[in-house]
Amino acid sequence: MVEKWRIALVEQADENAVRTLSRFFKTGPGEYGEGDCFLGLTVPKVRAVSKIFSDASMSDVGSMLSSRWHECRLSGFLVLVEKFRKARRQPEERRRIVEFYLAHADSANNWDLVDLSAPKILGEWLVDNPDGELLDRLSRSESLWRQRIAIVSTWTIIRSGRYDETLRLAESFLDHSHDLIHKATGWMLREVGKRDADVLTGFLDRHAQDMPRTALRYAIEKLPPDRRRYYLTLPSNRCGRRAKTNSKK
Repeated sequence: MVEKWRIALVEQADENAVRTLSRFFKTGPGEYGEGDCFLGLTVPKVRAVSKIFSDASMSDVGSMLSSRWHECRLSGFLVLVEKFRKARRQPEERRRIVEFYLAHADSANNWDLVDLSAPKILGEWLVDNPDGELLDRLSRSESLWRQRIAIVSTWTIIRSGRYDETLRLAESFLDHSHDLIHKATGWMLREVGKRDADVLTGFLDRHAQDMPRTALRYAIEKLPPDRRRYYLTLPSNRCGRRAKTNSKK
């Protein structure tokens, strides 16, 4: 089945889109997506193909996740998301899928692959099976993408009404060096604020002056204009702070 799956994606490929996608996902030398290869498919096209192969074996999913082609890996993750959704009344099967996901986490080596899979697999699992140690372990990884998996997975946890995991990771990332973590952290803090503004402003009152500017701007985006101005005009404590550089880019 895996060869038919690949062919179905190739048949939807658009060579004219390859350059645009490669530029958008920063695949040039020294960039975070360096060396990634694109067929030239939009996400809706990948989703459409993935639906056809949603009953693929885990072995075939693993083969897709090991592909050099970005869209093949994305399709593999989308099928894994669907398998996890279908197994909602099968906790052991869900556990097996989570373990499979974590074993293949290095294949989620760009932000879209993380963002379209982590909240719907690991995040959903952690709502019912809290595991702060797992999130902390991912956040301390040398892999930028595992770190992003950690923080973005908390989106689902936030929606369930729990914020502690997000706040703890956000605090641990205050000195992080990479813009993709700054954006993800600010995004998750904004999601907290959409549900409980007091929790967000409490975090900002403690840490706004230590936050990377990008994370701060993302976090305050939905606050009233006067509160946004207040946090943006606070003097920064970041001058001279040494950012963490433990991410493999």
